[in-house]
Amino acid sequence: MKTVVQCDFDGTITQDDQSFLLLDTFAKGNWRQLLAEYREGNISVGHFNTKAFAMVKEDKQTLLDFIKDKVKIRAGFSELLTYCRKNGFQFIIVSNGLHFYIDAILKHIGVNNIKVFAAQAHFSSRGIDVKYMGQDGSYSESEFKETYVRSFLVNSYRVIYVGNGLSDISPAKQAHHIFARDELLAYCKEASLNCTPFVDLNDVVRGLELLG
Repeated sequence: MKTVVQCDFDGTITQDDQSFLLLDTFAKGNWRQLLAEYREGNISVGHFNTKAFAMVKEDKQTLLDFIKDKVKIRAGFSELLTYCRKNGFQFIIVSNGLHFYIDAILKHIGVNNIKVFAAQAHFSSRGIDVKYMGQDGSYSESEFKETYVRSFLVNSYRVIYVGNGLSDISPAKQAHHIFARDELLAYCKEASLNCTPFVDLNDVVRGLELLG
């Protein structure tokens, strides 16, 4: 069976959530109230990001200049990519974060040729216009990550999910195996959902070796 490793970005590959760093610094408004509404289940993560980033008026380069020296990559990322490549596993990043900074961070650390699916950002003086486009080109504010898991399942892939946050819960539940930390791990424990905890991405490599 073909294997795909679908991996989150913020808080999974990176130690911190880059979008939160950007919003804390540049958002002109109470974006954390929107975050609270999302955490309470009142709005989707896509709706949260769309409304929150509309509060950011700075240009793309200003944001990239700010974030490039702040990002901390979780240990084991390079080893995970090497393991997947050697074993013929497809590795993709599917994130509710913004494509422009994910792409820039990957290039900054010398990582190329990885498929990244994330929100598209259009910059203007009115704020950042964030849009989530599904695989078929249609607008997809909710279930963005889930659509990719389902697509791989339909195409007979074994899906390995790696994530950390609330937005990872629904897609992870559909995968064959879960590597989890933080809020995703807490949910798995509460729901008695089988998963492998990880501290860094070397733990994921070791777990994949055991799964075979």
